Amino acid sequence: MSPIILLSFLIGYFLLLIVISYFTSRKSSDNSTFFVANRNSKWYLVAFGMIGTALSGVTFISVPGEVGSPAGNEFKYFQFVLGNAIGFILVATVLLPLYYRMRLTSIYTYIEQRLGVYSYKTAASIFLLSRTIGSSFRLYLVVIVLQRFIFDAYRVPFWLTVLIALGLIWSYTFKGGLKTIIITDTLQTIFLVSSVFLTIYFICSSLGLNIPEAFETIKQSGYSKIFFYDDFITSKFHVVKQILGGIFVTLAMVGLDQDLMQKNLSCKNIGEAQKNMFTFTAIFIIINIFFLSVGALLYVYATKNGIALPIDSAGNVRTDFLFPEIAFNHLSVVAAIVFMLGLTAATFATTDSALTALTTSFCVDFLNFDKKENINAPEVVKTRHFIHVGFSFLMFLVVYLFNEVNNASVVSAIFTVASYTYGPLLGLYGFGLFIKNRGVIDKLVPFVCLIAPVICFLLNRNSKFLMGGYVFDNELIVVNGFITFFGLLLISKPTTSKTQF
Repeated sequence: MSPIILLSFLIGYFLLLIVISYFTSRKSSDNSTFFVANRNSKWYLVAFGMIGTALSGVTFISVPGEVGSPAGNEFKYFQFVLGNAIGFILVATVLLPLYYRMRLTSIYTYIEQRLGVYSYKTAASIFLLSRTIGSSFRLYLVVIVLQRFIFDAYRVPFWLTVLIALGLIWSYTFKGGLKTIIITDTLQTIFLVSSVFLTIYFICSSLGLNIPEAFETIKQSGYSKIFFYDDFITSKFHVVKQILGGIFVTLAMVGLDQDLMQKNLSCKNIGEAQKNMFTFTAIFIIINIFFLSVGALLYVYATKNGIALPIDSAGNVRTDFLFPEIAFNHLSVVAAIVFMLGLTAATFATTDSALTALTTSFCVDFLNFDKKENINAPEVVKTRHFIHVGFSFLMFLVVYLFNEVNNASVVSAIFTVASYTYGPLLGLYGFGLFIKNRGVIDKLVPFVCLIAPVICFLLNRNSKFLMGGYVFDNELIVVNGFITFFGLLLISKPTTSKTQF
């Protein structure tokens, strides 16, 4: 596959996004538009566009790649997806009504009103750290693919590829913000979903299979096992661990995350926001089934054609590279273009949304833009532009550093980091929602939120010795949340406040 062809389509794709940005922001590019799209978004556009934001390049490459990994993952990820679905329903029925009742721009304002200023700043800081790292990991995944299959041919260094990618994202988001992203993410989700179905079609055609035969092949392939019931203590794949982890990772990474909640808060009312979440949940489950099916078909195709698992320069097996390897070097030109557009759409839909959410959180939570008398004054808007640039550069640094040290599957890395960084948010919101008539010693909250992840890290490293061979997976986030919760209880005291949230 010629790099110049791929590069041409990539340039055309971003030109299209920039044109969309121009038309969506030419009449209004103030802070109200940037932060919450004037609270006038259509719920069905938000629901569909959120698919691209939630899935990202991690789902696009790492999930299919892990199906046939040496660890024997198969379809175990679907257990986690089922947990995600339960988490989405809880977000829609418990957290969204709270956010709408309080008419929040930043969801962390709730913590300020319930627990205090230090607690509020701690929650916002956790989000900024977590989302910067998580989104950088996701961006890293697509950039290494673009680097390997396009930019290496032109001897473009990795750091410049990252800078170009972030520069392009900044160019179509810095004015319109969320209003632009609602539209561009819808378009990018169309590319993502289309690429999944077209990829299945291209692989099936190469294998000489029709769709019913393809699903029977997947069933008989040895890659389609979903539920793992054996060895609860030592296996990371056990169904209880996966579903429990899926529920609480979703509550933290979606319900307590400014990024995806910012889209929900742009809907007209709570009814439309909930319709958005329920519709999104159904599509999310279905599309993940197809991603896992792509993974099984990729390994069937690789086995039939004698394609070895890709390895990196250090000699490590990289299942992340299997999908692009087959798409770019073994299928048709059209299939390669479809794959590249789908991957680009998936990852940049996540990154553009994250940059907007990070900018919003910093402006509202640390600079109090929502409390300024003139939120849309030219000097305030100009400050927002500088902050947007600052987060773009910060993400560049994190991606570059991650490239220097990473040797693991990106999907594992993201959820491992989430278990440590998002856990304290679960504890903070859990305390705020379920413990009535008690407040906390506000100045001590940052220490509790630092100590809890440290305890979890030590527990995770020594769990086999301390807990009879027990091995943690994503359910570690639950432990992290409980440690934070009980730490807050220890520093709490009765309050006479009558305020209910």
